[in-house]
Amino acid sequence: MDNDERPLLKRIIDYPLVTMVVALTVLIGFSGFAGGILELGYKASGSEPPKWLSGLLAAAVMLIVYKLIIRHLGERPRDDLSGPGSVRELSFGLLIGAVLFSAIVGIAALLGVYRITGLGVWAFLGLALINDGLVPAVGEELLFRAIIFRWTEEFAGSWIALILSAVLFGASHLWNPSATWVAAGAIAVEAGLLLGASYMLTRRLWMPMGIHASWNVTQGEVYDIPVSGNPAHGLVDARLEGPPLLTGAGFGLEASLIAIVVATLFGCWLLRLAARHGQIMTPSWTRRETKLVHDEL
Repeated sequence: MDNDERPLLKRIIDYPLVTMVVALTVLIGFSGFAGGILELGYKASGSEPPKWLSGLLAAAVMLIVYKLIIRHLGERPRDDLSGPGSVRELSFGLLIGAVLFSAIVGIAALLGVYRITGLGVWAFLGLALINDGLVPAVGEELLFRAIIFRWTEEFAGSWIALILSAVLFGASHLWNPSATWVAAGAIAVEAGLLLGASYMLTRRLWMPMGIHASWNVTQGEVYDIPVSGNPAHGLVDARLEGPPLLTGAGFGLEASLIAIVVATLFGCWLLRLAARHGQIMTPSWTRRETKLVHDEL
């Protein structure tokens, strides 16, 4: 028997899939509105807002909206950006992203498909840290992990949430330069699993945000490799030459077999840790059945 005394409207809004739609609408709506205001302001002066400013504004608005609204939504409100331990988890994430991509580049160099041709430039580093590091790490992790993964998991369990968020994350890269279905699939498998598993393990966003930001910055701004198809200006000048299976073609090493193997193996290890720590959630219908049996007993 259902003893839920919440009003019907509250119960509807708290239903995980409804909550997810509400959260997505709020997050995208407010960030889009802020971006539109910025663009109108610049157009009034006959110019376009710089990419770094638009991205920084969107990330800031998303963080504010998450802290003020989204974290309070749902039947079981939770703050995935809480403070205690955040520095440690973020630091681990930054380290993991840098080490993983350095390992990928090292393997590519040993296989003869990556080589450094000279020194790069530092002039683009500041903007790149914002455009390739901070902005996608904040925006995409809030979207795919804090909203899509979280409330899909609450409804359908961890495994379906992991698969769905990974597939959607990969598909979102289809609009990038030089993107192919193979590249999107590689992103879904390697990054979707890696970032989803780190979120499952910690139940917060600090580690996946750190991994995401460091992965992007290391490949683009250190090793001069396209970031999901977007051109990069690294601290070194480098070339990727060889079969697309090993280079990822114009999309970059993210679409290579090397990255798929390295990142997926590490993601599986994080997933195993999450399972060992009891972080696997069963679907809501099985939890209800268990509760009913327990109540009857």
